[in-house]
Amino acid sequence: MKREDAPLLEALLTHSSNYETGFHVPGHRSGRGLQPEAHIFQDIMKIDLTELTGLDDLHDPEGPILQAQQLAAQCFGAEATFFLVNGSTVGNLAAVLTLCSSDDIVIVQRNVHKSILHGLMLAGARAVFVQPLCDEASGLPAGVRLHDVETALQQYPEATGVIVTNPNYYGMGIDLTKLADLVHAYGKPLVVDEAHGAHYGFHPDLPQSALAGGADVVIQSTHKMLTALTMGAMLHVQGPRVDRELLKQRLAMLQSSSPSYPIMASLDASRRLLHTEGTGWISRSLQELERLELAIRRWPWYRTIQGSPSAAYESKDPFKVTVSDVTGTLDGFMLRRQLEGRGLMCEMADPRHVLLVFSLSVQKSEIDALLAGLGQIAADFDLADKLNSSKGAHLPADSAETYETGTGVSEPVPFRMSKPGHLSAVLVSEASGFVSGEMVIPYPPGIPILYPGERITEQSVRALAELASKGAKFQGAADPKLRTIQIVNIR
Repeated sequence: MKREDAPLLEALLTHSSNYETGFHVPGHRSGRGLQPEAHIFQDIMKIDLTELTGLDDLHDPEGPILQAQQLAAQCFGAEATFFLVNGSTVGNLAAVLTLCSSDDIVIVQRNVHKSILHGLMLAGARAVFVQPLCDEASGLPAGVRLHDVETALQQYPEATGVIVTNPNYYGMGIDLTKLADLVHAYGKPLVVDEAHGAHYGFHPDLPQSALAGGADVVIQSTHKMLTALTMGAMLHVQGPRVDRELLKQRLAMLQSSSPSYPIMASLDASRRLLHTEGTGWISRSLQELERLELAIRRWPWYRTIQGSPSAAYESKDPFKVTVSDVTGTLDGFMLRRQLEGRGLMCEMADPRHVLLVFSLSVQKSEIDALLAGLGQIAADFDLADKLNSSKGAHLPADSAETYETGTGVSEPVPFRMSKPGHLSAVLVSEASGFVSGEMVIPYPPGIPILYPGERITEQSVRALAELASKGAKFQGAADPKLRTIQIVNIR
């Protein structure tokens, strides 16, 4: 096989052109069963097929799916790669359920995605949380300290592994080589949720990939930062520390028995693009993103997260641009509304920042439109005058308290499915000292701020109140407005 091949995509296109009559699912019959306004789906439905002769089977691959996965492993530097049709979520779930079972202890970076926590709940495992450092300039949580991870490994030698997220939603990352060496020195596997870093390692101006850093299992959202369809993701594995047969079993249990062929084919096509033309696409996009960063820096009333390392992170993804108003006139949610009112849709906002996400196909016209929008907002709200009147003073980074809800290394937090009868609701303002009975997730970015089984602190209460007052939405909470919170009926 050559990197120019896309075996699964090619097999689907060949089948679509050779067979006009089929007596099989799906029921739309290659797009024939559509009303006129749904004809937009017609082209993709021609390859929305099932496990037919010559099209292979995701759960027992031996043909074009196997070949596509092997090419992906070659491209990304893995020993084996598995296609995921349920996003990085299913990869995280499978990795956790491979790593641990009931009552096992796992060392987990505190600001992981909610799917890691769901995996711990399904396993009935216990998490020892390692608190990430907060970036002083932005107040955002970034990477973990090696010292804290080693402390956890020393305190809990029975831990079955270490799970971290790198990079975070904002593109901040750490040196995974040092972390992998440390974890491996204690004989443990390192699992990295690299959902936002599928493009890493494919250009000298991008950070190193988790696989190159030595991680044992890496989960990537190919649809986020590359060009696959939504829910298209990959799980990569290398080294002897993870049971691959058990991992395959977990994936078979968790993934759909009717996997989407368009999603799988888009993974194949995305890999081929990256494998054959990725460096050129990335270079062109980076040129436009550098122009954007330089232009924003010329406006002192806006701040972006810098690419130079800080105490909390060692690398920064240039495809993630985080903007905040230094004068304090516009919080993150207000700035997002202003941008979206001008037709500029943003990935997310938090109480201080707006996050803008770019991919391999950055266009000059969209950078021009974004800069024009930011300029109009600054003029409409007199940001230059407000900055001058405050003599250049800017607001302190107050997001640190909003997100920082623990310190150092936690005690083991049990993750078990609580029965509804064992829970009751109390006002959030009165919840300090109780044990949380639910996972509370300000979304986006989808990072739990409280875990079931974790004791609620005054700091947690203040953080939740701040997020609610800024307009954050909460998933996982029984009360979506978060006036009350579910607690376990013990104190």
